[in-house]
Amino acid sequence: MKEQRLKVHTTNYINTFILVADDSKAFVGAVPPDKDNIKSTASIQFELISNNPYKYVSDDVVLMVHAYRNDLIAEEYEKARAELFSKGQACLRSSPLTKRYGWGIHFNQEGKIALYG
Repeated sequence: MKEQRLKVHTTNYINTFILVADDSKAFVGAVPPDKDNIKSTASIQFELISNNPYKYVSDDVVLMVHAYRNDLIAEEYEKARAELFSKGQACLRSSPLTKRYGWGIHFNQEGKIALYG
C-alpha cells in the first residue's frame, strides 16, 4: 500500500512587515483583553509574540493557539501540526493584532516574528 502524504501549507513569511490594517481604529498598539477570564486568540498571540520576540515563526503561533483552544499537550503537537497544516490556515495578516489592536508584525530573514506598535 502506497503511503499517502498530506500537502503541507504554511503561514510563514520571510523578510516581511505586515502593517496595521488601514481600517483599524487603533492609534497605538494595545494589549488585547481576555474575554470573561478566557484568553482570546488575540491575547494568546500577543503573549506568545511579545514575550518571545523573534523566537517563533507564524506556524508555531498558529499551532500554539490551536493547541490552547483544544487543550492539547506537548506530545500531541506533532500530529496536530500535520493535521492543521494539511489545509490552509489564516495567516497573521488576518490576526486581530493587526486588524483591531494596532500591532504590526515583522518577519525576519529566518521567518521569526516580533510585534511593533
